[in-house]
Amino acid sequence: MDFLQPSDWIRPRGYSNGVSASGRTVCISGMIGWDGQAQFHTDDFAGQVRQALQNVVDVLKEADAKPEHIVRMTWYVIDKKEYVAAYKEVGEAYRDVIGRHYPTMTAVQVAGLIEDRAKVEIEVTAIVPD
Repeated sequence: MDFLQPSDWIRPRGYSNGVSASGRTVCISGMIGWDGQAQFHTDDFAGQVRQALQNVVDVLKEADAKPEHIVRMTWYVIDKKEYVAAYKEVGEAYRDVIGRHYPTMTAVQVAGLIEDRAKVEIEVTAIVPD
């Protein structure tokens, strides 16, 4: 996996501008902040991020993949202000669950998610080397 960073650009915080990788592709549908039994344990934004990321890691394991194989994440958030206010806690949750691996990421504010209690949904693409 090669991270793509034009030499004259400032380095982004918490994500990469591009990734080049080859291998077996693993696509993970949007994960929200409930557990494997579809139960929410918190309405805290960072807490839901932590659970959604753990769900991603659990699904990756089913493919014999690891967080470092993630090449792309898309985050859908209900409230941009809540997301920004929780940057520190979200960063801590991210590093605890994913580690210091920063793939390409996009975050967008959406009008709603299918599950009313969900505050964030995270979709992932991983590439496992051959």
